[in-house]
Amino acid sequence: MTTQSELQARYNDINRGVYFIGTTPPKSDTPLDKVADIAEKLLERVSDIDFDGLIVYDIQDEDSRISKPRPFPFKSTHDTRLYSSLLNKKSSRPVITYKSVVQSNGDDFNQWANEAWEKYGVKDVVLVGSPSKNNDISLPLASAYKTLVDNQHNFFVGGVTIAERHASKKDEHERLIAKHQQGCSFFISQAIYDPQATIDLLTRYAIECKKQGIKPQRLILTFSPCGSEKTLEFIEWLGVNVPEATSLRILNAPKPLYESIRICVNSLQQILDAILPYNLPLGLNIESLTNRKEEIDGSILLYKLLRSEMDNFLAKKELSALNKS
Repeated sequence: MTTQSELQARYNDINRGVYFIGTTPPKSDTPLDKVADIAEKLLERVSDIDFDGLIVYDIQDEDSRISKPRPFPFKSTHDTRLYSSLLNKKSSRPVITYKSVVQSNGDDFNQWANEAWEKYGVKDVVLVGSPSKNNDISLPLASAYKTLVDNQHNFFVGGVTIAERHASKKDEHERLIAKHQQGCSFFISQAIYDPQATIDLLTRYAIECKKQGIKPQRLILTFSPCGSEKTLEFIEWLGVNVPEATSLRILNAPKPLYESIRICVNSLQQILDAILPYNLPLGLNIESLTNRKEEIDGSILLYKLLRSEMDNFLAKKELSALNKS
């Protein structure tokens, strides 16, 4: 067993992208042998694409965050550490494991972390705080970061960034800097359907880092295809801002899934064009928010298209740097 994350070395090279496939563990009532089969099936589907690792989400009910009913009923899932361990062993690639700390206390969480490393081989962790300020919080997110940083094992710690929060509060760039000071070495966005909100956040973050003499941390941009009205409803329920024109464009298209893929590609192009002047280290995470085969296949097509865009962007950046030298 290595003493640190494989991803850390890759993240240090700011001139290359890092590329992930996002997924969720199977439902908790799925037999363990079937869980292994599901992991195999996922890896078969992505076997013809070159990716750096996988991301396993910790799914929570989040009924405290929003009064609107959940479009897809909530069902608990298998332990994210178990599924991450399976995917890591079967793919030989790093897996970033999400952990919601809302129901933890300090001792429980430290035990979770030790088991994650020693039993499951989990080294890359993204912590998620409470979905609502109304919840009773026994372990604040800042304390959870400190617990991981102080842990005997050398975890590679990440955080979540939400462009929609920046659009309303204008302070997400400050949160990123504060989270980095608390131990975060990378950030993963939620799904992007409003590129301008992400452009505003990344631009503000880049400028503030330069102003303070801070090295910007890696930002992994998440995209997810949408093939139906129900999926769109779920995306919006999760807190993702989908502009009205974008929503109408998807729902009125002959093939909504492929229209959403076009929109995602265009969104990434807009973001990359806007942040070209800033030397931000980036990455991509492509997820399917449902288990519909069409949307899963769509996410793989989206991955290929977005990776191509990101690779071209990085090549242009490299050429520009050579011309200046």
